[in-house]
Amino acid sequence: MMKAARIIKPNESLEIQDIEIPNPKGSQVLVKIQSSGVCHSDIHLWQGGYEGPGGQFLKTTDRGVTYPLTPGHEISGIVENIGEEVQQQGRILKKDKVLVYPWIGEGLCPACRLGEENLCDNPRSLGIYKDGGYAEYILVPSYRYLVKLPEHMDMDVAATLSCSALTAYGAVKNANMKPYDNIVIVGAGGLGLMAMQLAKAVSGAKIIALDLDDKKLKAAKDNGADYVINTKNETDITKSVMELTNNMGADAVIDFVNASKTVDTDMKILRRRAKVVLVGLFGGELRLNLVTMPTRAYRIIGSYTGTLADMTELISLADREIIKPIISDKFKLDQATEALSKLKEGKIIGRGVLNP
Repeated sequence: MMKAARIIKPNESLEIQDIEIPNPKGSQVLVKIQSSGVCHSDIHLWQGGYEGPGGQFLKTTDRGVTYPLTPGHEISGIVENIGEEVQQQGRILKKDKVLVYPWIGEGLCPACRLGEENLCDNPRSLGIYKDGGYAEYILVPSYRYLVKLPEHMDMDVAATLSCSALTAYGAVKNANMKPYDNIVIVGAGGLGLMAMQLAKAVSGAKIIALDLDDKKLKAAKDNGADYVINTKNETDITKSVMELTNNMGADAVIDFVNASKTVDTDMKILRRRAKVVLVGLFGGELRLNLVTMPTRAYRIIGSYTGTLADMTELISLADREIIKPIISDKFKLDQATEALSKLKEGKIIGRGVLNP
């Protein structure tokens, strides 16, 4: 038997349950979990949904999520057992250190055929639609969703690469910045800090970080931000950004909050031809001045995680210490509810992980 921290009903404390350890067959792999990241999307699963247009509550069950559910989609671990097909194939072996790619698709839709399973029409993502990493073991449906890790890599750091860093990497790629660009990053939490590291490494663009917490803004300065603005204290955010961009505005904005209020501000600080990359799941709605969309050639881009190929690139970047994920909080399995509560309250700077 294995232990798992499960959401039995939304808004109730997670329950530690004893579950049968799965026996892998065919292409399946059983991974003994070493670390599982605590993500903001886990909060939405725990709450049973998120805010939609007009304050409407959008239920996770309407998206195909079923309860009870073991959340957790940032998973690193050690191969415990393998199916017969994996044995014959010989590339994944018992005791291998691995990172799990959780954004599993059906394999048949147009996105999957292009290698973009994270955008599948009928997703089967681990920790969302299938039981995930808040447990001692996880059954991965195929060895092709595993990437071997360097022996020396820290397993807590590795876990964050499959969502936190992957989501930030996808957003930075969508922003498509140049060295002479100005980029505003909204939200200096775990994803925002990683995006700052990646933006600096990939493009060298000038980074302006926005947040309402001075501690997080200090962390932003330490992770590549050239300028920081406390949106709680600043009376005219638009003016401040304009002053930092020679009154031209930002070439790109990546919004890791993505609430009505933050995106409304995003639209006011844009340069012509600018891109707004929306990542966060806070929710709400946006009213647009439609005339400015064509006349100023803005682009609004939704960005959701990244591909398996992106994750492989991130492992290389982390291995060479070009990026350094920040692990600020560690929890045991029976502290899963505490971990989610702390993240919801904004008390985790960087990333939190569960160590079963």
